[in-house]
Amino acid sequence: MNNSKEIIAAIETQLSKDTPNWDALLKITLEHFDCSTGTLHFLDKDALLQLQSQIGIPEFLIPKLSTIPIGKGMAGIAAERRKPVEMCNLQTDDSGVARPSAKDTKVEGSLAAPLLFNEKLYGTIGIAKPVPYDFTAPEIDLLMQIGELISKKLS
Repeated sequence: MNNSKEIIAAIETQLSKDTPNWDALLKITLEHFDCSTGTLHFLDKDALLQLQSQIGIPEFLIPKLSTIPIGKGMAGIAAERRKPVEMCNLQTDDSGVARPSAKDTKVEGSLAAPLLFNEKLYGTIGIAKPVPYDFTAPEIDLLMQIGELISKKLS
């Protein structure tokens, strides 16, 4: 799937189900962006990001990222800023945006985007590659579009 119209159609197909298969939706997204790792977090009533789906995260890290406070780590900062947060190489980053345990994922180029619809936050989606990578503006926009489609389903 190298065409943004194709992925949007595939995502819309997943979201048309009464109960979307969030794992399948995340897998479609990762395949499109040629990523090995991804997470989908939904905002709960206590304003915490709760892990809904993940692909490629080492088992021992799941407890650390199952609940994320707003403002912590890439997902939490993307949620707080309501803007995508990108890192060319998570392994060498010293900005403090990524949590120390994030390096254990062995991913490098990563992107976290808020799930927004009508300016309301519903969660975050994160994708990552095992190599250093700078996501392009069209790729970031596409991930934000996917986030908006997911948010509409959750609203």
